Amino acid sequence: MRRLEKKHPLAIRWFHWVNFPVLFLMIWSGLLIYWSNAVYRLGLGKYTLFTFFPDRVFEAFGVPYRLAEGMSLHFFFMWFFAINGLVYVIYTVLSGEWRYLVPNRHSFREAIQVVLHDLRLRKIEPPPRKFNGAQQIAYTTVILMGAGSLVTGVAIYKPVQFAWLTASLGGYQWARWEHFWLAGGYVLFFVIHLLQVLRAGWNNFRAMVTGYEVVTVSAPSSSGKPNPSIPADQTTHDEKTS
Repeated sequence: MRRLEKKHPLAIRWFHWVNFPVLFLMIWSGLLIYWSNAVYRLGLGKYTLFTFFPDRVFEAFGVPYRLAEGMSLHFFFMWFFAINGLVYVIYTVLSGEWRYLVPNRHSFREAIQVVLHDLRLRKIEPPPRKFNGAQQIAYTTVILMGAGSLVTGVAIYKPVQFAWLTASLGGYQWARWEHFWLAGGYVLFFVIHLLQVLRAGWNNFRAMVTGYEVVTVSAPSSSGKPNPSIPADQTTHDEKTS
């Protein structure tokens, strides 16, 4: 039997969908700024394996000579990013939603099981619930990354006024380096998150849009109590092999 079950509150959905375009604009405008001093690379010593980013990449996206535009966009949407993140954290604390998000002592072990299952190296699925261990770690890490982006951003935006903050981060160059790699972390998270959404299917995506997901309720057990419900697009290992 299938039924609709509440999954995500309206506030969580709003924070999620507001943050998506704002974060995209922050990364895009940051790229416009980075063009003026693109110094980072992957390599060993004098040997460079990859440069962030070659001139042809900047030219393909029309990035060159847009420094002033990038700075104005970055500093404008910074306020939306900061306010949305701050209100989100306050809401999760006051509403009790943090209990679903913050990792516990079982989360890291479960995260390994989730990764092995996703890589098809483990057949047994993790127990169905709102957020599994891997999601708890990932989402909590992104929140901490957001705080890190604001701190490092202020340090490189106002290195004189907040000299103590810039110095605590290792100086201007280190703060800029940290800010850059935090942005790279968002891109990596977004790619993995998108792949996981596609893998989870429409039911999971619909829950973030409408707040409800379709779940399958098993027949009552011998005790007369209904068995736990699971999302309609998930099937337990036993059901697959029976």
